[in-house]
Amino acid sequence: MAYYVRQVEKFAARHRILVAELGEAAVQARWSEEDAEIGREFLGHAAAIEAERALSVAEAREPRLAQLLDSWGGATLAYRRKLVEAPSYTLNHEEVAKALEEGVRFAEGLTPVAVEVDRFGHAAGLRVRAADGTETILPARAVIVAAGTQPNTVLAREDGRIELDGRYFQAIDIDGNKVSPQRSASKPEKVEVLMHRTEAGDLISFFGDLHPSFFGNVVKAMGSAKQGYPIVSRALASRPATAISGTDLIAQCRSDFQARVHAVHRLTPTIVEVVLHAPAAARAFKPGQFYRLQNYEMLAARIDDAGMETVLAMEGLAMTGAWTDPAAGLVSVIVLEMGGSSDLCAHLPIGEPVVLMGPTGMPTDIHANTTVALVGGGLGNAVLFSIGAAMRAAGSKVVYFAGYKAMRDRYKVEEIERAADVIVWCCDEAPGFTPTRPQDRSFVGNIVQAMTEYATGRLGAQAVKLADAEHMIVIGSDRMMAAVGAARHGVLAPFMRAGHTAIGSINSPMQCMMKEVCAQCLQAHIDPVTGARTVVFSCFNQDQALDRVDFPGLGERLRQNALQEKLTALWIDRALRRLAMRPAVAA
Repeated sequence: MAYYVRQVEKFAARHRILVAELGEAAVQARWSEEDAEIGREFLGHAAAIEAERALSVAEAREPRLAQLLDSWGGATLAYRRKLVEAPSYTLNHEEVAKALEEGVRFAEGLTPVAVEVDRFGHAAGLRVRAADGTETILPARAVIVAAGTQPNTVLAREDGRIELDGRYFQAIDIDGNKVSPQRSASKPEKVEVLMHRTEAGDLISFFGDLHPSFFGNVVKAMGSAKQGYPIVSRALASRPATAISGTDLIAQCRSDFQARVHAVHRLTPTIVEVVLHAPAAARAFKPGQFYRLQNYEMLAARIDDAGMETVLAMEGLAMTGAWTDPAAGLVSVIVLEMGGSSDLCAHLPIGEPVVLMGPTGMPTDIHANTTVALVGGGLGNAVLFSIGAAMRAAGSKVVYFAGYKAMRDRYKVEEIERAADVIVWCCDEAPGFTPTRPQDRSFVGNIVQAMTEYATGRLGAQAVKLADAEHMIVIGSDRMMAAVGAARHGVLAPFMRAGHTAIGSINSPMQCMMKEVCAQCLQAHIDPVTGARTVVFSCFNQDQALDRVDFPGLGERLRQNALQEKLTALWIDRALRRLAMRPAVAA
């Protein structure tokens, strides 16, 4: 609740300054009808908070913000059973006590029935049913589902050698013998924190929620580290001493794992390439994977405006892995400037340390000795550089449909040519592109039209036929991927090989990008035959079957914070101009 107060106050302060400088019409020019409604609510709440703060000073008391938020609906935790039965209470009751102090309401014996929506199709309330069968609606602009916790065992699925013991990793002793840790014991009689021994004798340890003794809360996770470190220390002491000194080892780790900005290249007016020196990340990359990039807050530029400091610190951004040079230790990531954090990438100083996590996500399946169709839109083309090259290296033929909104949006032409046997250059803007290779083609219009014209032969001879493609990989905006997915069963159906596979790299909202941890990246799937709904974690497996992805749901999620993002884009633009990092707007 305190978070909401800070956010609406920051929103109102930025809105006030921007309106004073640019005018209300300019600030709200890109707002939709829903944005405007949300904006009015934010500004109204901010004004009420400001008034309550002023009144509290006049009456010499603490501001009654909790009561104010409660009058707007507040925060309610609806639970099917009683509070004393809730894991949050039984495992860490202090958290419950603090939540109640903050004004969070705990509603017992309520079963969720449905989410009520407003005229925009977004959450307006949660319909719940009590034990006696009566139903009521809890007002709610945001509905957060606590689906329970389970250990993250992605490593076992990826590695293939690591065993499981039910829901948890199989624990072992220092000699590699299987053991069974004491369950649900924050202070077990015997601490067992090792889970795998490699053929070379290396050991892997596990703690916190991954462990059957220590799952449940942060305090127990910290306790697991305290109790487990002697086990890890003994395991390290049992290994032969290495020739490298401690000082040299630290220097080597810094060289391998500390990423620094190597170069920044502007590819188009809205697309920037950032080249990073990150040897370990470069060596580990496989085509189709991505990275998480952000700068360090302590090194970020700052601007103070009327007592309100703006720190140009980036949020963690999912970044396309375009290419790597393992020998030189270089990683190239490409970003589309959309306002806010993405605009800061162009201003990263050469040599500055940055946070680069990854590569993460599953590598794309590289099909050998077959025919593959690649379909890229805008920024999506950056992902396909390495994928297409790997397909050709594996003996496959590649026909590549490269789509752009404007002619100025094209970049890395030579890299795309190396990734494909045939390219169909597609652009919404006339006159379109002029191919430089005799087998390539050009089309003015959308990418589905280009694919149709090519498949019918109206663009000329097909050096690689679309009808021969056994696999299709589509990467671009959610709308473009949805359109291509649907066209395969419509206008393109007569020209597609029966039984071909089609996947898209799904760009659902992400946060941690650590594979099935925070659930921000959950993507709904709908079985095209049965209609059954399931979910997948996009940060773990971004390549998903086009026929299963719930594209309308994806589109709504991508735009769920549209208002805040639009205002932030204006604010960051203003900050960059004030810091002379972007040309000033002429009066």
